[in-house]
Amino acid sequence: MSNIEIPVEYKEILDDLKQAIMDIDEDRAVEIAEKIASQGIDPNLAIRYSIAQGAIGVGEKFDLGEIFLPHLVMAGDLMDQVSKILERNIKASEVTRKKIIVLATVEGDMHSVGKNLVGTMLKAGGFQVVDMGVDVTSAHIIQKANDMNADMIALSSLLTTTMPYQKEVIDDLAAMGIRDKFKVMIGGGPVTKEYADEIGADAYGRDALEAVDIAKIILK
Repeated sequence: MSNIEIPVEYKEILDDLKQAIMDIDEDRAVEIAEKIASQGIDPNLAIRYSIAQGAIGVGEKFDLGEIFLPHLVMAGDLMDQVSKILERNIKASEVTRKKIIVLATVEGDMHSVGKNLVGTMLKAGGFQVVDMGVDVTSAHIIQKANDMNADMIALSSLLTTTMPYQKEVIDDLAAMGIRDKFKVMIGGGPVTKEYADEIGADAYGRDALEAVDIAKIILK
């Protein structure tokens, strides 16, 4: 995402929007987004650069302990708000269906921090994220994925004791004859690439940034 070529005349305002998002400054971010829209700057460029890079900055601040979970929620809401302003200038002919990802922390696990960060980053990456929260059963996850006609199910587990519930979702999909309908990505503190391969997951995200990169690859 950092390799996007930015026209010199737009770089300052796009950097300003990126910084406003990193600062979670709603008034300034909205003001700049409105300016970008009024100046006819490519909205896709602003979304791919300013919002995506801003999300990375927010994630880095969180990792460093400079901001906390409530700030992540605020940042996610702000990025949604800014995206809607910028998307006004996207021609109807250019609008494509966003890939839908159903995201949840599995049954028995109440941890939300990692999941929320992944959700924020996926939204910034251009995905439609359906966040089901924490302690969600396999049946509810699969039902939601079916209802939303989702492209991917992303499962978080922060406890070794709840990792088997990631496997349960995959096993239940297979038992229902719909395993091939959804890509399944898993992640979380104790989760490994080896475990993902062992249970038949399609992908493993080591962290939020990697999760976005992998989702883009397997859902393109």
